Amino acid sequence: MKKKLIGFAAVVALTLGLAACGGSTKKDDTVLKVGASPTPHAEILEQVKPILKKEGIDLEIVKFSDYILPNKSLAEGEIDANYFQHIQYFNEQVKDNGYKFANAGKIHIELMGLYSKKIKDIKELKDGATIITSNSKSDWGRIITILQDAGLVEVKSGVNLATATFDDIEKNPKNLKFVHDVNPELLATTYQNEEGDLVAINANFAYQAGLEPKEDAVLIEKENSPFANIIAVREEDKDKESVKKLVSALQSKEIQDWILEKWNGSITPVK
Repeated sequence: MKKKLIGFAAVVALTLGLAACGGSTKKDDTVLKVGASPTPHAEILEQVKPILKKEGIDLEIVKFSDYILPNKSLAEGEIDANYFQHIQYFNEQVKDNGYKFANAGKIHIELMGLYSKKIKDIKELKDGATIITSNSKSDWGRIITILQDAGLVEVKSGVNLATATFDDIEKNPKNLKFVHDVNPELLATTYQNEEGDLVAINANFAYQAGLEPKEDAVLIEKENSPFANIIAVREEDKDKESVKKLVSALQSKEIQDWILEKWNGSITPVK
């Protein structure tokens, strides 16, 4: 009887040991929850999933349709990182809200475009035309840069174009009017409704509306834009191994090549 009990105990111990081993593999997979805009950020992250899986990281993508909640969710610990914003917007949000965030790495640039239902060529733009932009101050500098590059406006000497506002415009020969009180996610609808003469739309919202920046925009920013999209994390998580592996995967040649092919150069990886 004693031998039977010893044998039974050994079987139980072996079974528990196997179960523990099986369970530990699952526990070893680090879950990394990343907030992202549906296009192109979430699509890019989907391509990264299998790469991270091999590294023992289970990437969970949480989609957001606006520019406010991803940072709020990150600050509140609901997600581990976010991937939707460019550097200037990130800096503005950190300053305005006191977020304890860190820039974990630059990933790609989405070319900002100005679209129109009324003109096909910028030479057709009439005096007194209305240009509608977002209410995000972090985008104003890049829009003004596009307009200055096209010879439509000129800012005051010494102004940093990346942070310029419409008050910094010194020369406006066509007397262009600027409306900048529309939420970024509503600009594609503004364009479809034929409001204004030119509408500045962020590339991710342009794509969601079926627009191709390089083909459909009347004006588009240069490819050396300083407005790179980044991975944002809480300060204490900047050096986490899972975050480093995420950034490394996003910056890999495999993903860079995929981005270029997928969006025909309208979205370009940061070298």
